[in-house]
Amino acid sequence: MNIFESNWGKTLSFFTVFVVVIAAVFHYLENSETDEIPRMDLNAMEENYRLKNKSCFVLGASGETGKALLKEIVERNIFSKITLIGRRQLTFEDKAYENLVQKVVDFEKLDEYAEAFQGHDVGYCCLGTTKAKAGAEGFVRVDHDYVLKSAELAKAGGCSHFHLESSKGADKTSSFLYLKTKGQVEAEIEDLGFERFSIYRPAVLLVNREESRPAEWVAQKFLGAFSSVFPTMSIPITAVARAMVVNTLKDGEQKVEILENKAICNLGKIGDKKIGLLFSHFYLSAILT
Repeated sequence: MNIFESNWGKTLSFFTVFVVVIAAVFHYLENSETDEIPRMDLNAMEENYRLKNKSCFVLGASGETGKALLKEIVERNIFSKITLIGRRQLTFEDKAYENLVQKVVDFEKLDEYAEAFQGHDVGYCCLGTTKAKAGAEGFVRVDHDYVLKSAELAKAGGCSHFHLESSKGADKTSSFLYLKTKGQVEAEIEDLGFERFSIYRPAVLLVNREESRPAEWVAQKFLGAFSSVFPTMSIPITAVARAMVVNTLKDGEQKVEILENKAICNLGKIGDKKIGLLFSHFYLSAILT
């Protein structure tokens, strides 16, 4: 028993050191990025945006990012109309959600539901699954085929600003299926020619999922402790949602913009009342346990 405990302790210590080293590498590679939070009058921006009387749709509102994003959108009340597009009807207890429009579609026959994508100024895509849950073929079908077809219909329906939740490390030339698929769909949607295309590449998402993702859970437990020290490694899902909304309100400087994890973090801090809290004690706890 003592031998087991000793080996386990050594393994845990080694893994902790490994995480710290990886964190240091990420920090070094990205330390040229600014830590400053952009100065914006969010209240004024929201009021100005409301006057534009814009509408939006959300894909993937039943997922963790989609739920957080929808909550931000509803609470800020910046759109005259919000449409949820998904494979099933969602139920909400809060009366703030009672005016939502819901369109139930069959993603295998999206061309037959083109009407659901018409007449929206802004589109948010948070669709996604995992290889473990859907298999390799199913993963590609959801994260590439469904996403791309949705973007095509949105473009044809008049959408001018399309937001895509992607992933840190997305690269169409990658040898890893997940990153390759994410990179491919980014590039193919860019070719559609939206007036503005915003790509978000968050790192490990810090969230309590309803579905089980063991590998992600382990990563969250370790990386969450280092989030304030090395912000390039992880990000709260609420920060991603807030960043997507804040980025909607601000004028786009480029037709296609890629927001890496650090940029998402900075935008996500705007309007967050918890700014300024430090979590260094988590870092010490991770090292000492």
